[in-house]
This record gives sequence, structure tokens and C-alpha cells, in this order.
Amino acid sequence: MTQLTFDTARTLAAGWGPGDEVVVTRLDHDANIRPWVLAAQAAGATVRWADFDPATGELTAGDVAAVLSPRTRLVAVTAASNLIGTRPPVRAVADLAHAAGALVHVDGVHLTAHAPVDVAAFGADFYVCSPYKFLGPHCGVLAAAPTLLEGLRPQKLLPSSDAVPERFELGTLPYELLAGTTAAVDFLASLGPEPGDRRSRLVAAMEAVAGHEDRLRARIEAGLAALPGVTVHSRAAHRTPTLLVSFAGREPGDAYAYLADRGVFAPAASFYALEASRRLGLGDAGALRIGLAPYVDDTDVDRLLDGLAAFLTT
Repeated sequence: MTQLTFDTARTLAAGWGPGDEVVVTRLDHDANIRPWVLAAQAAGATVRWADFDPATGELTAGDVAAVLSPRTRLVAVTAASNLIGTRPPVRAVADLAHAAGALVHVDGVHLTAHAPVDVAAFGADFYVCSPYKFLGPHCGVLAAAPTLLEGLRPQKLLPSSDAVPERFELGTLPYELLAGTTAAVDFLASLGPEPGDRRSRLVAAMEAVAGHEDRLRARIEAGLAALPGVTVHSRAAHRTPTLLVSFAGREPGDAYAYLADRGVFAPAASFYALEASRRLGLGDAGALRIGLAPYVDDTDVDRLLDGLAAFLTT
């Protein structure tokens, strides 16, 4: 996804110049910030920053509207924060951006693993994600209307196809990764309780996954609330089952190591969401991130909470 975003940013920026503006947010993973910042700098365009509220974790449409102007060429926003799980009102942001004449690039890497996705409903001109987040191989995906892609001229080798979407590939397609991604989608669709075509089964499956993960998240949140000296930074009203936590007087890296010794994987870092980590007052080190997946169950939650309780009493 990072490579795709760099390529897209360079291609779009070929038509930018001084006086043009690009909007990025401090909530985003750096992969949906730095490519746009660097492309804007190279074109002489201006970068405008949309902030979020560190107390609530919320990024509102108003936060983005405050930095939009008739000169905005693109708005880059996340569908869900990989650090604290916040799900901004992407459609409202997209509507504002389109009214200003700007394109919208949505980072769906984190969200796609946890909920059904409808790119058109988001109003996204570009939607990117990474199949390895939803049980597939490590590659990137960009979804956009063919008519939009037809108007873009990426730097490429002369003999390579000029057809869309192959126009954006540098050479022979990675067939093994495409096959692995298809298999991952088929597997997820098989989790759905309903018959029908693959899309309807996939949507039903991801709705079931979201319900399962949200139930476990509620259990974890209740357990964390009972532990001393724990701060939960994931507070947005609409969010994924991702919890960022820090501990009074204790290093998150120590908690990570303690849990790892007990077979619980909850890493500590900023997870490339550097701007968000700094805005939360966590610096570049970040905090402990607790994430859920379809295969996590109640026994895993018990082991996590038991491990954290033991860590905080050592």
C-alpha cells in the first residue's frame, strides 16, 4: 500500500504547482501522510494539516473543513486509525472535499480487516488496502474508477501495457500474490452465515466478524478499567477493536515482553502512526496496542487480562 501511495502521489503531483494545496491528517499512518507531503514539496504545493482531538481520539468533518479551500487538490484520510481505531466520518469528509473540487484518497488498510467495505459509499476516489491484514499475502491493492485511472499517466517502462489497470504495474504481475489474495477473500466469505454470491457472503461474514470482535473488545475494556494505572487512548465513539494503552510508571515495551513470554502478542510502538502518537503525548515510542482478529476468542482475552494484571503487580 505504501508503494502504491507513493506511485499515486508522484503521478498526481505531476499536475500540481505553487498555489495548490493537499490536506493530510495527524490521525493517519505515515503511509497516507509522507507520500503526499513529499509529492507536494516536490511540486511546490502547500500541505495543510487536519488535527484530531487527543482527548477523544475523534477526527471530525469539521476538522477537515477547517483546512479545505478552493485550492485543495487532494484530501488523504484514513478509514480507521491503525493506532487507536478511530473511524472518521469518511463520507462526510469526501463530500466536503468533492465540493471543493478535490480528490479523496482513503487508507483502508486497518479497516478492511475488521468491517465490510463499500468504496462507493465512502465516496473515495482512491481506496487502498493490504491483503496481509485480512489473512492474505503481503501485497497492496488500490481501487479506483477506471475512468479516473484512464486520466493518469504514471512513469513506466515503454513496452509495458498501457491498458488500465495494468498501466500501473511495473512488469509481470505477481500471480502468486493475486492467487493468495483471492484465496483469502474466499476464506473470509466462507465464514458468512448466508448463501448467495461471494460479495453478499463476504459482507455477511465481515459483519459477523465485526460483531465478534466488538464483543471481545467490550470485555477487554471492562477488564482494563479494573486495572490500576492503565490509560486507554482508544476512545472514539465509532472505532475498530483496537486498543492503545499505556501504564503509569511502567514502560509499554516491558508489558509487551512480559505478555510475549506468556504467549500473548500485544506489541508496543507507534506502528508508523508517528503524527498520531506524538499528538497523543506518547512521543515516538507509542504505547501497547491490543488488536483482535476473527480467530481470537474469550480464552485469549482471559490470558491477556490475566497477564496484564500480573505485570502490573510485579
